[in-house]
Amino acid sequence: MPRVSASRQQTDLGLSLAQAKGLKPYQRKQLQRLYQLRLPPNRLVTVEFAQRLGALTQDLESQPISVYLNRRGQVIRVGLGSPFETQIPAWELPRQGAERLSGIRCITTQVGPGGPSQKALTAMALQRLDALITLSVSPLEGRLRRGGGATGFVKCAYLAHLVPEEGRRWQVSEPLPLGTLAEQDLQELVTELEDGFRRQATARQVDPKQERAILVGLQGPGQSYEDLMDALAELGRLVESAGGQVLQTIWQRRESPDSATVIGSGKVQELALLVQDLGANLVVFDRELTPSQVRNLEETLGVRVVDRSEVILDIFAQRARTRAGKLQVELAQLQYLLPRLAGRGRTMSRLGGGIGTRGPGETQLETERRAIQRRISKLRQEVEELRRHRQRLRQRREGSQIPVVALVGYTNAGKSTLLNALTHAQVYVADQLFATLDPTTRRLELPGQQAVLLTDTVGFLTELPEQLVEAFQATLEEVTEADALLHVVDLSHPNWEGQIEAVEKLLDQMPLTTGPRQLVFNKIDRLDPEWVEDVRLLYPKALFVSAATGQNLDQLRHTLAQFAAAFGSSSLAADPFPKAFH
Repeated sequence: MPRVSASRQQTDLGLSLAQAKGLKPYQRKQLQRLYQLRLPPNRLVTVEFAQRLGALTQDLESQPISVYLNRRGQVIRVGLGSPFETQIPAWELPRQGAERLSGIRCITTQVGPGGPSQKALTAMALQRLDALITLSVSPLEGRLRRGGGATGFVKCAYLAHLVPEEGRRWQVSEPLPLGTLAEQDLQELVTELEDGFRRQATARQVDPKQERAILVGLQGPGQSYEDLMDALAELGRLVESAGGQVLQTIWQRRESPDSATVIGSGKVQELALLVQDLGANLVVFDRELTPSQVRNLEETLGVRVVDRSEVILDIFAQRARTRAGKLQVELAQLQYLLPRLAGRGRTMSRLGGGIGTRGPGETQLETERRAIQRRISKLRQEVEELRRHRQRLRQRREGSQIPVVALVGYTNAGKSTLLNALTHAQVYVADQLFATLDPTTRRLELPGQQAVLLTDTVGFLTELPEQLVEAFQATLEEVTEADALLHVVDLSHPNWEGQIEAVEKLLDQMPLTTGPRQLVFNKIDRLDPEWVEDVRLLYPKALFVSAATGQNLDQLRHTLAQFAAAFGSSSLAADPFPKAFH
């Protein structure tokens, strides 16, 4: 028989038509009467209650019954099925937190000997139950007494509960006589366990404001293990750049993502246990999630779930300092949010068609949608004005006949450090992703009385969210309008070749053709010189520098001077600077 459950407030057990046909009227009534029973607050179970559940289980042809009680001894939920099948969703649990239990215990039945299954123990951990009592029901023994009592149906029981010990989740007792278990003090057990969990949480010294994240990856067909690890390592850097702490990374190989939860149900349960074990308060996926996937995962895990795009948007929101940057970030965030409104929590009203969905006025969802659409429209107008303003600035620079060279490259390649080293610009520099959002232009004096205008731009990233690309179009035009590009590469990065490919791909996708590009390998001070020479053989036209130490910056200045001289004396024929740029 499939899972069924009922809440205390329901007048019916809430069964489907097929399930209702499977139960006789008196069986339904017996299950409903369980809500009227009340156990002593300081007792895990009573002999009478256990025997009654055993009799019901036998009458239901060995179908397990799971009953959930609060600490006042009231029955709050009755389910036909195992604890795993009837577990309470995370959002319905009355309390959460690594220092406390949920305040609910489960008494379940199973026919025959043997303790709780692994799935039942997993359900106990996910719900942080005070205890799980498994009643071992005899399939043939037992008898009903006059007046509704029962005896002989349950011979022994097992007590399981969580334990505040590192590397160990739970403890399961040996089979106990029912009378012995009925004498155990619930309040004493709960107090001892919660004191232990409190000491454990204090030892961890968890900052409640700190985002403690678990990363989740999905390896699909055609993706190598190395590519997956590179993607997850980059996701970890993104989380750290956003101010979070990465606790652990897990991944699963699948032919295609699960439509409901991305990863499989077993992996979701493993992730939920890991969230509890590590005290995580955030789960980050390496791919974009649908609103329903976010909702399903949060309901199971009990913590906030975000995807890679949301982390990147959060970083941009933190980094934006100028009015222009804040405008573009807000536009990107609202464009990301708009199609996801329908998945933002259970209390949000939703629109639909058919009976029961029509009524006077607008729903909360539609009200928010209209407000966001109006804001997006206004922001687009302001961003367009920003684009025109920057276009006027570029036209003014063009009138000076000084060439403009844009620094482009993967995020954290060292573009801002290079700008500072060449022009003493004092642009903000940090060893983090997307430290720079707003373009900065500085004049660089070069040998031979030449000069160029160097522009530092926002860093690129593999699979940059399309909302950001659209919102930052005004900023990216600094790249497409430049006379030439310095493509800065972090040669010390393990995946430097993949980063070159990602940037070149993004540049080729620009709406306007970019100028000539010069490859500049940065951070060579961190590398073995012999290995650098091997790379030089692969890229004979590239420059190799260290912005941090100043190594070989004279070669870069000389190359820029060649370009500036060619720019000033040439009508920009097919290739006025073949020796310098490629």
